[in-house]
Amino acid sequence: MNWTLALPELVLALSGLAILGIGVLPKRNTHFACAMAAVGAFLLAAALAIGAPEGSAFGGQIVSDAFTRFAKVLILIGAAAGVVLSLDYNAREGLDRFEYPVLLVFATLGMMVMVSANDLMALYVGLELLSLSLYVVAAFNRDDERSAEAGLKYFVLGALASGLLLYGSSLTYGFTGTTNFDRIADALSDPSKASAGLVVGMVFVIVGLAFKVSAVPFHMWTPDVYEGAPTPVTAFFAAAPKVAAIGLFARVLGGPFGDLAGQWQQVIVLISLLSMVLGAFAAIGQSNIKRLMAYSSIGHVGYALVGLAAASEAGMRGLLVYMAIYLLMNLGAFAVLVAMRRQGRAVERVEDLAGLARTDLSMAVWMAIFMFSMAGIPPLAGFFGKMFVFKAAIDAGLWTLAIVGVLSSVVSAFYYLRIVKVMFFDETAGALDPRPASVSFVMTASGVFTTLFFLYPAPLVAAAQAAVAALLG
Repeated sequence: MNWTLALPELVLALSGLAILGIGVLPKRNTHFACAMAAVGAFLLAAALAIGAPEGSAFGGQIVSDAFTRFAKVLILIGAAAGVVLSLDYNAREGLDRFEYPVLLVFATLGMMVMVSANDLMALYVGLELLSLSLYVVAAFNRDDERSAEAGLKYFVLGALASGLLLYGSSLTYGFTGTTNFDRIADALSDPSKASAGLVVGMVFVIVGLAFKVSAVPFHMWTPDVYEGAPTPVTAFFAAAPKVAAIGLFARVLGGPFGDLAGQWQQVIVLISLLSMVLGAFAAIGQSNIKRLMAYSSIGHVGYALVGLAAASEAGMRGLLVYMAIYLLMNLGAFAVLVAMRRQGRAVERVEDLAGLARTDLSMAVWMAIFMFSMAGIPPLAGFFGKMFVFKAAIDAGLWTLAIVGVLSSVVSAFYYLRIVKVMFFDETAGALDPRPASVSFVMTASGVFTTLFFLYPAPLVAAAQAAVAALLG
């Protein structure tokens, strides 16, 4: 019962309860204080996660190693940015209620439990804590029909995905006699002895997780939820939960089901192909930039899953590097979306960015950098993320996957470059309102990382390599 391994999670749990206590005090407005307390809790949890000892705790339910440290730090960065981006937006939209940072703290706690899980039950508890919090924040703008619709759609489809995941977990338990990842791996050490029922259970687990990462064909909730939810909520959705779910995918398929790679690889190849192609083509006709970013995120999940489909150490390393880069460049792009406000009203159409270079050159330049990076244009960070996963796929003999990935990148470049063209070459649609310092900070930090990553990629690649060694070791 080594509770010190769960210290970051305990800090977040206690912080969430403390912020909840502060929020209900009879004061005029405690939103800013609660938000700052949440950011402080995330930073403290990140420091504790980096220094956490290695081992397992709570009867093998959770584990702490280099992989969990890597994933937790990325999750906490995404969560902190999600709170910071919401400060000015929520105040202007009348959403500055203390429940928002509380829900983000508990969602982040769920994500950290997910990536630490070494048991199907711990996995499910973390996943549901995350999901229940996200259902509420998606519908946080109660007076907006689109936000209520987003929360309801996500809840209904999320409940279905949770049921599929539980069904797969129960089949896995029934055919192996355990829910512990290590003992499942021992039971599957000889893949020839894996029964058909166990493989079906594994496929159901994959389906449940594919919903959480919005991989095709389990993506149907993503465009509506991204469009309907408040923009800072969409930024949070696109960052931290995505990293946590991909990390959980890697943990489950690389750990207990690692010896069944021959069975699950074909499933991952299929959903990766479908996600890349749909993400590339479906975004072309979008005029709402949040819906466009939803389809973009589906495509990026497809690229990330290329690394997982390789079923190799290089593939897993590419997956982690890709998700780290995706998290940071995505936060920067959504910082621009949060800053899109004209005459006090939030705007979210692509044409609303028309002529931005004439009225706010720095924001237009940062957005262009994020778009070029997402398109995979060197020497920006996004190019290196794709290079790592495509090279791993080629080394694993998955030439079709790599070729489709490259062609999908070419197609997706069309809608990324269209945004750049609108900002720099179209007639101005009028100046946007001055952006708050908090949004500028996230935008600048993400932009500097995306631009200068090529100068010194070694720390991130080394951290990913250590994480993969712990995962597959």
